[in-house]
Amino acid sequence: MRSISTVVRDYSAAVLAILALVALGGGGLFLFFDRPDLASLAWYAGTGIVLAALAVEILRSLSKGHFGVDVIAGLSMSAALAFSEPLAGAIVALMYAGGQQLENFAEGRARREMTALLGRVAHTSMRYVDGRLEEVPIENLCPGDRILVRRGEVVPVDGVLLSERADVDMSALTGEALPVRLSRREEVASGGTVVGSAFDIEVLRRSDESTYAGIVRLVEGAQQSRAPMMRLADRYAVWFLLLTLAIAGGAWWASDDGTRALAVLVVATPCPLILAVPVAIISGLSRAASRGVLVKSGGALESLARIRTAVLDKTGTLTSGQAGVVSIRSTGVMPEGEVLRLAASLDQASNHVSAEALVREAKVRGMTLSTPADIVETPGSGLEGRLDGHSVVVGGSDFVHGRCEVGDPYMLGRDLPPGTAVVALGVDGKLAGIILLSDRIREDAGSAIRAFREQGVRRFVLASGDRTDVVEVAGTLLGVDDIRGDLLPGEKVEIVLAERKNGPVMMIGDGVNDAPALAAADVGVAMGARGAAASSETADVVLLVDMLDRLPQALAIARRTRKIARQSVLAGLALSLIAMVVAAFGYLPPVQGALLQELIDVAVILNALRALRD
Repeated sequence: MRSISTVVRDYSAAVLAILALVALGGGGLFLFFDRPDLASLAWYAGTGIVLAALAVEILRSLSKGHFGVDVIAGLSMSAALAFSEPLAGAIVALMYAGGQQLENFAEGRARREMTALLGRVAHTSMRYVDGRLEEVPIENLCPGDRILVRRGEVVPVDGVLLSERADVDMSALTGEALPVRLSRREEVASGGTVVGSAFDIEVLRRSDESTYAGIVRLVEGAQQSRAPMMRLADRYAVWFLLLTLAIAGGAWWASDDGTRALAVLVVATPCPLILAVPVAIISGLSRAASRGVLVKSGGALESLARIRTAVLDKTGTLTSGQAGVVSIRSTGVMPEGEVLRLAASLDQASNHVSAEALVREAKVRGMTLSTPADIVETPGSGLEGRLDGHSVVVGGSDFVHGRCEVGDPYMLGRDLPPGTAVVALGVDGKLAGIILLSDRIREDAGSAIRAFREQGVRRFVLASGDRTDVVEVAGTLLGVDDIRGDLLPGEKVEIVLAERKNGPVMMIGDGVNDAPALAAADVGVAMGARGAAASSETADVVLLVDMLDRLPQALAIARRTRKIARQSVLAGLALSLIAMVVAAFGYLPPVQGALLQELIDVAVILNALRALRD
């Protein structure tokens, strides 16, 4: 939601623009009816009102340490009144007030995707209490509560799906048009819209800790930020003001004609500096948000445009972040599929990571799992129990080998690739087979790195806390330039700092242990779709959708935005400077100069809005 100060500013700009337009139009009407005295009075009044409002704005900016080029607009209006050129003053007043309103409109257009994120916050939810439903504020929801999310509603908090399936539209967060289908016990992220039947979820986190609440905080921060180019524009303003005064003063001194100085001031009103940069930056931020990449500030967007080196975490960033079945080896006692089915059936009783991987794989393959009985779990080692009348044991090689009279898991598990975990299965005292698990490289990791290289990122460093041999396998497959394993969080920070000597560095990670390195990088990118909250809060950029290819797209958007902003400023100032010289030689009267400057403003803003498009 927009802040009160923003609403007041937009409302004031609209009122001021209307008053300036009424004064200019009213004066023209009086002139048509042959009342030049009343026409001048209307123009004087309109110019005076806008000038007074501008003076207040200038003083407010100066009190905050910001020196803007709108000082020139104030000087031109003051000079118009002093030189008895009320029509020129009224046109400049309309140009300034209309320019502010045009900027508000352009920024509103540019913020569309970001504003859409803020406008989707749920305020109440239907909670089950003693078997009945009651509507409660989402602030009252606690972990463990069961709530109903109805068709068309926004998921209010993060939760675990209790119904068999759910269809959720995540387009506002990810930019993907197709709904996401979720199955029972999968996590449902807040912020999506229910497009299928209603479903129940169990609350995982309080509303202020949920995914969407964090995104809202990040968006609000991004909207309040000032980009370095915007601060640079303020510094340019001082020099531009001095140049303007020099040209205006020189024209007056050489010609002894004050209207030439006035004409110079009128065409010098540098709206390209006032309008172009913020409109372009907000357009870029909004465009990135529409692709599922939340850039927290204009400064981060500019830094992203300069990136030349990327330091990458492995687990959860370039890999899936969860173990997956890569191979099944059977001793011949039963088919490979039955080895997986029995192991997964018994592992339903465990919450170990490898157990979850087996159950997940069996469900993907459409297997019907049996219900285990007489379960005995040895934490960290394995489980024993009965399935379909058989004595079954599943777990690590040592655990299963010690409980089987026939078969050796180590013989079956020879020649394993680095980073592979083994789950063994024994049935009725005989080794039935082993299942190989590994954290697989994401399918989009290689293409994302290639896309980054096409965007000018020259160097990639894979930095991970995993074993070096495992990291080397992943790094070699992906073709990165440097591979580091067995790293502590502090050592990742040292790598980031060392790489900065080669140019701006981007760090991409998803875990709590990545947060220090993300903070140390020029641009920290958090895998917010499934990453830890600490990394998302520390990072400059948050990937809202679990798709790596969106990051190279965001880099392209950032570079194009920076190019368009510079283009708009340089072209606009060049045109203003040419017009100033023409006015200084007396070939551009104040009124025509004001109209010309308005055309330049419109052209500059339209060019800045190109950052919204691909």
